[in-house]
Amino acid sequence: MKVLGVLGSPRVGGNSDILLEQALAGAKDKGAAVEKIILCKKNISGCLDCAQCNEAGVCAIQDDMLGIHEKILEADCIIHSSPVYFWSMTSQMKAYLDRWCAFFDAEWQLHKTYQSRMQGKKIALITVCADPKVSTADPIVHSFKTTCEFSGLQWLGAVQASAGLKGEIAKNEIAMKEAYDLGKKGASL
Repeated sequence: MKVLGVLGSPRVGGNSDILLEQALAGAKDKGAAVEKIILCKKNISGCLDCAQCNEAGVCAIQDDMLGIHEKILEADCIIHSSPVYFWSMTSQMKAYLDRWCAFFDAEWQLHKTYQSRMQGKKIALITVCADPKVSTADPIVHSFKTTCEFSGLQWLGAVQASAGLKGEIAKNEIAMKEAYDLGKKGASL
C-alpha cells in the first residue's frame, strides 16, 4: 500500500502541513509506504488546454508535473492538503489539479492508458482556514469530491479545520485525530 501526500500550502511547516503529516503518520502506522510532495517546491505550470494529452495521455508541458503524474499512478491513496486562499485552494494546488487533465481523454473518460492504474484509487482532502466556519473550505471539497465522482475514484472524505497562526492547529486535538484517522483509512485495503 502506497499513500501519497500532496501539500498545496506554500507555508511549509504550517497548519496544512501539520495535518498532512498527521495523516501520513496514520497511514504509516497502518503499514503503508508514505511519500510527501510539496507543490511550492515544484515547477508546475497551469494547463494550457492544448488537448495534446487527449490522444497519448501525456502532457505536452515539460515540467515537474510529469514526475508527479507517475507518483499519482503508483499511489493507492492520495491525501491532499490545502489552506483556503480567497475562498478557494491555493494556486499551487489548482495548477496541480488542473494538470490531472492528462489522465482523461477528449470525452472526459479515464484515458485507456491509465484506466487500470486509476481505478479504485482513493482520494482524501485536508483543508485549513482561518475562518472559524470550516464550511469556508466547501468549494475546495466540492472540487476534489466531484473529480472523484466523475472519474470513478474512491472519495474517502475531508478533514476541515480552522486555524490561523502557523502551528496553531497542533493544539486542536480533534483535527489532529481526524487527520490521523484519515491516513489510517487511506492505508486500509
